[in-house]
Amino acid sequence: MKKILSILTISLLFSCNNQAQTNPEQQTVIDADPVAVPIKDGKARAYFASGCFWCVEAIFESVKGVEESISGYAGGHTEKPTYKASNTGRTGHAEAVEIIYDPEVISFSDLVDVYFGSQNPTQVNGQGPDNGSQYRSIIFYQNDEQKQIIETKKAALAKELDATIAAEVYPFQKFWIGEDYHQNYERLHPNQGYIRSVSIPRLNKFKAKFPQLLKTEVKH
Repeated sequence: MKKILSILTISLLFSCNNQAQTNPEQQTVIDADPVAVPIKDGKARAYFASGCFWCVEAIFESVKGVEESISGYAGGHTEKPTYKASNTGRTGHAEAVEIIYDPEVISFSDLVDVYFGSQNPTQVNGQGPDNGSQYRSIIFYQNDEQKQIIETKKAALAKELDATIAAEVYPFQKFWIGEDYHQNYERLHPNQGYIRSVSIPRLNKFKAKFPQLLKTEVKH
């Protein structure tokens, strides 16, 4: 993934045929009770998966009230997932982000709007040129209130689009921080081929759609 040299090579370098499969171990994850992450120093945490975490990290970091976005893995049934292992599609994990935010500035409900508004919500097992269960959309809840917010917004979007929304809804269990070289990747590598042809256009599309949610100054 993400080694694009030109737009013409996207489909060759980024397609795979991994499909999400619900095995007993994965079903245990789906059926588990959610784990709540306590507010610390006035900051809450939320967890989302929506395709390439390079893209998603940059999108959320452009949003006011978001202190930091961290790339990693969530939603699977294996311990200590790595980039290499998750890319096999057999760990159950998806590329995900941990969002550290100020709930006094932006609500969880608003973050869910950012999530749905920054992707193709009907694409199954991927976003854009990235395909496979490791790129599927998952939105994680930590309590019943968050689950209700997610389900309500998902149902409303399905009605608006008259389509099935691909995002899976999982109880949050654990977030595994990704390798150091994945962190702040878009900001640190603005001229990399995938970043120029996929990540930055996705970010700019989001910014044009939600100008009211953007920070006054976005470091990008």
